[in-house]
Amino acid sequence: MPIPSRGYVLTEAGGELRPYEFNRRDVGEDDILVNLMYCGICHSDLLVAGNELGNANFPLVPGHEIVGRVSEIGINVSNHKVGDIVGIGCIVDSCRNCNSCGSGDEHYCESGWTMSFNAKDKYNQYTCGGYSSNYVVDHRYAVKISPDLDPAKAAPLLCGGITVYAPLIRHQTGPGKRVGILGLGGLGHLAVKFASAMGANVTMLTSSSAKAEDAKVLGADDVIVTSDTDAVTAAAGSFDLIINTVSEKHDPNPFLHMLKRDGVMSLVGAPAKPLELFAPALVMGDKSITGSMIAGIEMTQQMLDFCAKHNITAETEVIPIDYVNEAWERMRKKDVRYRFVIDLSTL
Repeated sequence: MPIPSRGYVLTEAGGELRPYEFNRRDVGEDDILVNLMYCGICHSDLLVAGNELGNANFPLVPGHEIVGRVSEIGINVSNHKVGDIVGIGCIVDSCRNCNSCGSGDEHYCESGWTMSFNAKDKYNQYTCGGYSSNYVVDHRYAVKISPDLDPAKAAPLLCGGITVYAPLIRHQTGPGKRVGILGLGGLGHLAVKFASAMGANVTMLTSSSAKAEDAKVLGADDVIVTSDTDAVTAAAGSFDLIINTVSEKHDPNPFLHMLKRDGVMSLVGAPAKPLELFAPALVMGDKSITGSMIAGIEMTQQMLDFCAKHNITAETEVIPIDYVNEAWERMRKKDVRYRFVIDLSTL
């Protein structure tokens, strides 16, 4: 039998979120039912809801940084049990047969992966996200949340956290490496925490001098205010890696000069408009620009285990769900330090 759920829904692009009742599918042999506790608010929720990516399907229940407690399991499930706290991130299904799935990169599934909201699933229904009371998911796509982590503060790790963790791992961040984090927001503040815990020397690159003290508290060894042209010039050739979290159109070229020979800038903010590159800034020094998009289930679990070991969680403002429209408006104004999280007990 379908499982009743409550949530908040958008019925049109640019509209307001409103209370909504709908049904989840029944718990299948490979599924778990999760009673939701918290859901982070990610900038991509706003992008999809505003149909800025051109792929919104209404009615739309957003949310993909989801934490809850398992309340029922299918007969084939052995890796989760009733009472466990689990996370559901961006990925809730994939083909499991292609090269990408086989290498643990389900987010690059060659048959197309299923996102936790706004995606047509194998049941020919559109997925409804975590701004809701419960979720039914195949057990392979739920990750374990350590009891040592505050579940509200852990929710943003399921997208924001893994987005910056993956390129840090890929580019072998650790002792002896110098890492710059461009942008101190929802992604950037977690990147600072991760890179610091990995043993790197970390510099925060921020346009806001008011955030300099925050960056130091989060673990940055140094701060460069990007409007200080002398400081930017003096930092030329400094960094092995720059994690670029800026989500708006900007000029990346001054920061390319900050890279060492063979240095890498990894784009994770994904501006929708093209960036202009001055080719000699790359050519002179064999420098590279790469992109990175979340990671598969295995690395997401590794990231959560790393967070439990090093006591890393997001800096959050926990809100009741009836405040969600105001929270979205504040996000558009960049008025949050550093992630909103919805307390779903307020539904």
